[in-house]
This record gives sequence, C-alpha cells and structure tokens, in this order.
Amino acid sequence: MLIGSVDPQRMVPPEALEAALAFAVEGDIKAVTPLGRGLINDTYRVKQGSGSWVLQRLNPRVFESPEAIMDNLHAMASHLESKSLDPEGIQLPKPLWTLEGRRLFRSRDDQCWRAITYIDQSLSLERIARPSEAFEVGRALGLFHGLFDDLPPERLHDTLPGFHEAPCYLLALDHRVAQCSLEESSGSVLEALHFIDARRDLVPVLERGKLKGDLHLAIMHGDPKLDNVLFDRASGRAISLIDLDTVKPGLRHYDLGDCFRSCCNAAGEAEGGSVVFDLTIFEALLAGYFKVARGFFSRVDVDYLYDAIRLLPLELGIRFLTDHLLGDAYFKVDHPGQNLLRAQRQFQLVVSIEAQEVALRAIIERLYRG
Repeated sequence: MLIGSVDPQRMVPPEALEAALAFAVEGDIKAVTPLGRGLINDTYRVKQGSGSWVLQRLNPRVFESPEAIMDNLHAMASHLESKSLDPEGIQLPKPLWTLEGRRLFRSRDDQCWRAITYIDQSLSLERIARPSEAFEVGRALGLFHGLFDDLPPERLHDTLPGFHEAPCYLLALDHRVAQCSLEESSGSVLEALHFIDARRDLVPVLERGKLKGDLHLAIMHGDPKLDNVLFDRASGRAISLIDLDTVKPGLRHYDLGDCFRSCCNAAGEAEGGSVVFDLTIFEALLAGYFKVARGFFSRVDVDYLYDAIRLLPLELGIRFLTDHLLGDAYFKVDHPGQNLLRAQRQFQLVVSIEAQEVALRAIIERLYRG
C-alpha cells in the first residue's frame, strides 16, 4: 500500500464505491481513486466532505483472518492513546468504523473492506536520493519500535503465521520443488535453486538466535519498505509508517533487514539497472535508527545485524521464486516470469552485501559505539 500518491488513470470498480458508502464518514463522496503500487491489497483514496480517508479490499489469499488484523489495529490505536506522543515523532493510520458499527464491511460477494485515516500532506519516495532521507527512514522505524516496546507481544494476533520466519519460506520452496519436474525447469530456475542451496545455513540464523534466547519477540511492523514510510511534504521529515496489516509479534531484525533491503538498493525491484547495496545510504539509515533505538537495542541485537542484512533479500528471493513455481499466486505480476526476475535481483543484492561484509560490520560497530 502507498498512501500519499494517487494514480487517476486506473479504473475504480463499482464495488469500491459501494464499500465506501458503508463507512461512517460525514459528507458527500467526491471521488474514489486508486492509490499506490501495492502487490497485495487493492487500495483507494476516498475524498469525502472536507477530507480524505483510505479504503482497502483485503486480499483473502493472503489475509485469511481480517478480523484479527482489525483487532491488532484497534489494540495499537488504544495503546497509543495512552501515551503522550512527541510532536517530532510519527503518527499512524487509525481504523474507522462502518455505519453499522463494525470494523469491516463485507460486500454481497463476500469481499472484505476496511477503512483507515489518511495521512494528509504526505508523500512517499520511489527511491532514496540523499542520505538525509535514509536517516529519516531509520529514525521512523526506530520510533515505531520504540512506541510499542512496552506493548506485550502476546497482546497482538499473529495474523500471518510463519511470515518473516525465514525457515518457513525455505520449507515451502522445498515442498514445491519436490512437486516439480526439475528436468523441465529453465536454466534460470535451476541457477536460483543452486544459489539458495549454497546459503541454506544462513536461513535459520535469526530463528536460532530466538531459540538460544539471544533475540526476543517484540512488536514488528512486518513490511517497513521505503513505500511504507511517509514524508511531510513541507519539511521532508518522516511522519508515518503505514501498511500495518503485517504488524505482529516477531523479531525486529526482520524489520531492519527488510528496511535495508528496500532502501539501500537504488535499482529497487524494477527490471533493469545494476543491483548494488549502497553503503552510504545504509550508514545514514542505521544512524537514524540508532538515534532513537539505543534504549531497547542491545549489544547482542547488534551482533545479529549483519546476518539480518544478508538474510532478508535472500528470504524475499526465496518467496518470489516459490511464487513463480506456484504460478504467481501471491505477488501480482505484469507479465509471465516477473517473479523469477524479482528473485534474481534479490539474489544479486545478496551478492553485493556479501562482497562488502567487512565494511558493513565496521559501520555497524562504529555507529553503535557512538
């Protein structure tokens, strides 16, 4: 989901207008327009009365329990209401109610819709152009983790069991490969599988840390990629983290690794262009995170950071490859083979990270020691 960027060229289905009319927002609806580039849910901006809000159709193939998602959003909103929030901090979207006092609207064809507040005067970035923007992304993620550091993880539902638990993705890939005829697979698929096989020992590194007691469950965002950080149009400061459907009990290292993966590769997931892990952007982002996270990020946490940086693009590559072998059942695609290409680009990012291991470890140590 991307809040802050409207694409008026895309068609809005009539069911979106029907859903918009079901929510308890005052004023006439002036427009319903597609919003963002999300790969999972369908998202719209609703202009109503003097303001705007966000309407989403939740993807039932991904979110099997939308009620649990809404429970989490309301629990988070209630937790934040008890805090005196820093005006220099971040704000999060809040859930809205239907006219019938429900958290969700189910249409006649059993589609599930929900509404949240719109973060006004905001924008998101397609890529980071300067270190100051990376610093703000890191600061925003650190603020998010800090806001919920005192919320017991067991207070939230695990809405996506296995999500961002890397061994689960490798198990799913192995299961799919066992069902396939590899003799008929393309050379690109076989090359990708060999790449993963050479790094199997990396996949469970964070889960092993959890079992050893080195890493502890906390509230994780689940998808802190660059698209999901909103910046104030006037000041350029990061003011929100959005797309909260994946918030759940988990390891903060998955959040950090995913954020680095998203922000430190200027080429992104688009096709074309060289894939390089940018050390300058990484250093600025980690500096922003450490600026606000020192109170809850321990020395042991730091020891697992490099592993997290290397693991998350490998994890996402495994997910893209699995979806390719499943016929593109999870991630939206524009053309056949796109998920395979996405996987290849993530693996290229892993190679870039591995080539810069010494420099990455040195930056982590220097910034943590202050």
